[in-house]
Amino acid sequence: MASLLTNASAMTALQTLKNTNSNLATTQNRIATGERVSTASDNAAYWSIATSMKAQSSTISAAQDTLGVGKAVVDVAVTGLEEAIKLGTQIQAKLATLGTPGVDDAIINDDVAQLSQQIVDIAKSASFEGINLLSAAGTDVTITTGYTSAAGGGTAGLNTLDVAKYDLETAFGTAPADAVAAEVLVTAMREAAATFGSAASRIESQSSFNSKLIDAIDRGVGQLVDADMNAESARLSALQTQQQLGIQALSIANSSSQNILSLFR
Repeated sequence: MASLLTNASAMTALQTLKNTNSNLATTQNRIATGERVSTASDNAAYWSIATSMKAQSSTISAAQDTLGVGKAVVDVAVTGLEEAIKLGTQIQAKLATLGTPGVDDAIINDDVAQLSQQIVDIAKSASFEGINLLSAAGTDVTITTGYTSAAGGGTAGLNTLDVAKYDLETAFGTAPADAVAAEVLVTAMREAAATFGSAASRIESQSSFNSKLIDAIDRGVGQLVDADMNAESARLSALQTQQQLGIQALSIANSSSQNILSLFR
């Protein structure tokens, strides 16, 4: 039945065109943002997971930056101790010659005093951004190594590494009196250097893990929210064609009223 008041064909064509335009807008948004889930309304579950994981990734990334500073602080301390150990070994060797016939003990003691002062100077200068693990004024440091998420029922919090200082400045504030005392100091320096070296190794290992963890999280988030650009490109072309056909169909449906009028001419 043909009617001037109700054009069923035009209604159908219009609804089809509206759906096509809506799908086209969705596809264009995905292409523009690169995401198929960019808001909670797109997919509430995936959006929630992605938002949580992005926050975790950002926190780990911030911890990674802090870890870099901590590594630098420990590396400076290790470098200072390695040089101090070389000088301490010289001190020990010089003190072992005290009392030997033909050796001037006064000169030996003066050399030892100078070398000891050099070690003190090393201790004072072995700082990074004002943080010093070898000076008398230095303090223990706590280095943030990572982050534990509360997801899965765990307890959220920062993972840390405590590094105790070694007061090298005070240790050589007074030059050792004999080879035995010098050996004790050199042994203590070696132990401190080994402790710092272990901390540096742990920091380096944690840094490598954090980097891989961030990449894994980002890949996981991408699987949830990223748009398949190849598929979206094909869908865009199809929808544009559907839009053109919808416009044409609506035009044809609207022209039916004009065809009815022609019957009365």
